[in-house]
Amino acid sequence: MTQNAPDFSELLGSARHTAAHLEMRDVYSVGEESATFDRFLATGEADLDPESPLWLGWTPIVREAVGRGVAMRRARIVSEPVTDYIRYEHALTPVNIAIGEDVRWLPRRRASDIALPGNDLWLIDNRLVMFHFWTGEGDWAGHEFTEDPAVVKMVTDAFETVWERAVPHTEYTV
Repeated sequence: MTQNAPDFSELLGSARHTAAHLEMRDVYSVGEESATFDRFLATGEADLDPESPLWLGWTPIVREAVGRGVAMRRARIVSEPVTDYIRYEHALTPVNIAIGEDVRWLPRRRASDIALPGNDLWLIDNRLVMFHFWTGEGDWAGHEFTEDPAVVKMVTDAFETVWERAVPHTEYTV
């Protein structure tokens, strides 16, 4: 694994053709999003304004990449019934789509025969992988990069299999 690699905005800035995100956890710490998450739990309302403070760290990066022609795909493998956090993510996903991402959902029961990497990840241009590490409580624990061809191939194959089976966001209900 490579330790001295770009931060995420530089990583996405280096993408020329594709950026694929594979998410496999059912719980993530809400951290800075705690107020919007609590509001969602209480009211069912999600912040769908891509210009709001919740999204300002994300929307410019995605819009810039998509504007350069980068195809951004996000696949989420989820347990069913879904957790409150996944319901929250699902409610927020229209913003991801509005700014240029394509998002699909795969029920975990349909992923049993897929050889999956052990961690969430970003795959850039089928050449570079950034693995995300999380604690058991869903808190961020860091990341590592690799360009190892065998790892990149395994990740690419896994993502493409997930993508083929997954349900487009507009068809997936929670």
